[in-house]
Amino acid sequence: MARKVIVYSTVMCPYCTYAKDYLREKNVDFEAIDVSSDQEKAQEMIRKSGQMGVPVIDIDGNIIVGFDKEKIDKYL
Repeated sequence: MARKVIVYSTVMCPYCTYAKDYLREKNVDFEAIDVSSDQEKAQEMIRKSGQMGVPVIDIDGNIIVGFDKEKIDKYL
């Protein structure tokens, strides 16, 4: 079953890069959103997570704040 995965990130965030690389290694399709250039999506991320920090990963509505391999694996 295909998962809906969104990664809210910024260009300058190393953990965002690690998270996206990790998902690519697992052959997971995801939508990457640069919240530094999209204020509307930044607000969406804050509504979902209550956080302003990145990365925020949304896997089928399950919100992960930060690059947490265990949680990513759990929700995939």
